[in-house]
Amino acid sequence: MISLSYKIRGLPEEDAERFVEQLAKNKEQLIKALARERLNTTEEGLSKPLVSAFSGALSTAVGALIPIIPFFFMAGIPAVIVAAIVSLIAHFAVGAAKSLITIRSWWSSGLEMTIVGAVEGLVTYVIGIGIGKIGSGQ
Repeated sequence: MISLSYKIRGLPEEDAERFVEQLAKNKEQLIKALARERLNTTEEGLSKPLVSAFSGALSTAVGALIPIIPFFFMAGIPAVIVAAIVSLIAHFAVGAAKSLITIRSWWSSGLEMTIVGAVEGLVTYVIGIGIGKIGSGQ
């Protein structure tokens, strides 16, 4: 896979194979090369903690905002149902997009993320019901 990247850039097939074999002998070098090729990043790009923290916080905020959007326009059970559907679609989209940097198919990765999101939502709902009953003294 990585040798194909070097072949596409014009490295002769034998040289690309030899280069990858050399990389494979040192696990750390291979991981760095894979990160550069698959993630289009460098060690320097990964060593910026403020950028990483900001992008993590921003993506979490956007992800948390998506399921509450229906509540700006609706109320009650219909809003909960729409929020669940919107959230599951967003989970599938993120999972499918994740396949761009993994070797899994887009539908498999999307389905996996959707199942994780559904279980997460169910667990959160059950915890919320439990907390609600404790708070109301039942």
